[in-house]
Amino acid sequence: MRVTLKDIARAAGVSIMTVSNVINGKHDRVSAETVERVRRIVAELGYVPNGSARSLAANSSRLIGLLVPAESEVSLTISPHNIATIGQIERRLRQRGYHLLLRGVSDTAEIGEALRSWSLDGAVLLGFLDEEVDGLRRRVTGATPVVAIDSYSANPLTTGVRTDDFTGAHLATSHLLSLGHRRIVFAAPSFTDVGVVHERFLGFHAALRDAGASPRDCPIETVDTTHDDGVELGRRLLASHPDATAVFATADILAIGIIEGLHDVGVPVPERVSVVGFDDLDISAYITPKLTTVAQDIVGKATHAVDRLLDLAEGGDHHTEPLVLDVRLVVRNSTAEPHDLGGTGGPPP
Repeated sequence: MRVTLKDIARAAGVSIMTVSNVINGKHDRVSAETVERVRRIVAELGYVPNGSARSLAANSSRLIGLLVPAESEVSLTISPHNIATIGQIERRLRQRGYHLLLRGVSDTAEIGEALRSWSLDGAVLLGFLDEEVDGLRRRVTGATPVVAIDSYSANPLTTGVRTDDFTGAHLATSHLLSLGHRRIVFAAPSFTDVGVVHERFLGFHAALRDAGASPRDCPIETVDTTHDDGVELGRRLLASHPDATAVFATADILAIGIIEGLHDVGVPVPERVSVVGFDDLDISAYITPKLTTVAQDIVGKATHAVDRLLDLAEGGDHHTEPLVLDVRLVVRNSTAEPHDLGGTGGPPP
């Protein structure tokens, strides 16, 4: 049977109010001896607070929503990077005494519904387009604080945390250029003039310009960020771009697929084509060859996003500027000098 405050009060010889004060950390009017006795009995009886009752008393649900895009009403597709981020968000919320509610959203109009239906203390937006974040208004979010991850939106309602995408792409491209590559394919999902992929594209181009390389020699391949689309691109890469000696993929899962596709058609990596990814997912160190990639601080990104959100939920600081986290290049075995360094970086004769 469930242990109640009344059970603890009876065993400790104190009032129910005294037990409640001890459990909720209100020790001003309770002696140290009583506090210790109540805590000992709580542990002995295995008392677990009733979450619903505590939420009502504190006027807080202790629920944080994690809203992610759903392609349809019945489909929720989450990238490996987002899965890793979700795991870290749940971990940080648990440390702070909150619970996570994962909700797929197929239409941004559903965001307001999700906030109201579950009486959320706050919400994290993960994976939404910047134009979708731009469109959020107070009438949608109400008084519920919202933080966006990986967003370049200037919406003051959603000031959040993101990675230094420009610098990460610059590091990846500069690494390939330093090895002697000049025909580098940029592989990424379709993008607009703002957002994560656009920033990585700008970093890619800036590195080419800084090295005196021509962006015209470096084609763009627009593919979805999935392993299967990476495999398909890898299989046809040299048929479409016979002079290419390297690929910069804007996500590890895409880069891993490209490596597999190249292998399927007998193209060795990195002997013929070098491949660089972005994320530094755990799997990047397990594949063959191990993937050279840009490491972003997924743990830090999730932790800071949760802390910023709870600052707002608990009446603390309101951050007006996004937090941008550093990146670093992790060099492994999927990159090497191009086979031919005779001036073009092209394929061997």
